[in-house]
Amino acid sequence: MWPDREGVETMGFGNWYDQTILPRFIKCACGDPRIAALRAEVVPLAEGKVFELGVGGGLNQPYYDQARVTGFSGIDPSGKLLDYAREAAQARGWEADIRAGFGEAIPFGDASFDSVVCTYTLCSVNDAPQVLRELRRILKPGGRLLFLEHGKSPDSGPERWQRRIEPVWKRMMGNCHLTRPVSDAVAAGGFEVAPLGRRYVDGLPRWAGWTEWGVGTRSA
Repeated sequence: MWPDREGVETMGFGNWYDQTILPRFIKCACGDPRIAALRAEVVPLAEGKVFELGVGGGLNQPYYDQARVTGFSGIDPSGKLLDYAREAAQARGWEADIRAGFGEAIPFGDASFDSVVCTYTLCSVNDAPQVLRELRRILKPGGRLLFLEHGKSPDSGPERWQRRIEPVWKRMMGNCHLTRPVSDAVAAGGFEVAPLGRRYVDGLPRWAGWTEWGVGTRSA
């Protein structure tokens, strides 16, 4: 039986796993070429002052169009992933304000950004509706949320497996949820959603591969 979170942390294994093993696994898994191809569809749409939620790893940075970006900021709760992101920014040669933080309380002011980028992050936050409220808050009127997320399958078979697997999956994968809706959640957060795509990622199990990406414009 997998120990409960309190028991894991008492043994010290949980902290070691979260700080050492999990960041490396996330960087590797989320750098998969099939996922990278989807990033290449979404990230270049960012323009102006850009905020990235879950910036750790620096995996999106190669896809930004620097000619369209006037400023870049981001947050991530993982110290190791932040190291990767800062290394990526340094290699790219651009100034970046990359901080430790959580999406439920973003440390930037109201209407600070023209674009927000969120890729494979809403699945793992503690309070997704609050995070979306925060993303809306920091966007300027008419600003755009560019999202690429895996989530709840629209098909009953994979969705049943998602519900069965999710309790253990969350413990092993940094609070990653399999059953959260994507586009509907963005719309409920106060965005006008323009879908760009939705499908199972080739080669991944259907319970893990359902992905949606699009643009959410901050409504008035």
